[in-house]
Amino acid sequence: MIVRIVENIDINEVYQYLQSPETGAVNLFIGTVRNHTRGKEVVKLVFEAYEKMALNEMKKLAVETKRQWPIDKLLMQHITGEKKPGEAVVAIGVTSAHRDASFEACRFLIDELKRTVPIWKKEFYKDNSVWVNAHP
Repeated sequence: MIVRIVENIDINEVYQYLQSPETGAVNLFIGTVRNHTRGKEVVKLVFEAYEKMALNEMKKLAVETKRQWPIDKLLMQHITGEKKPGEAVVAIGVTSAHRDASFEACRFLIDELKRTVPIWKKEFYKDNSVWVNAHP
């Protein structure tokens, strides 16, 4: 199991960790910065985290996921810092013998990460306005 807050996500490294001859399904979700939202052009996002609490919450999610689904490997990485459109900001990876468990576990992890983990983002727009996502 890998659970990390990182500055950059290396997709090749992520897949290398998840790949295994024992696994029949590898489900990998990569969240990236969109170049638009709310009808505005996005120039960058800046992510901040309460790192110790974020890692604790991510580990709880990993344990809950392994309890609910028969998965082999699990990876959760989220960045902090500034990212431009097209850059990866979150990676969720799950492997299992069969695809259903892998898909369901991956969906659960990204949804719960966004809902419960203390990572905040600021969106900066071309018109110089800013929007802050301040939950959970």
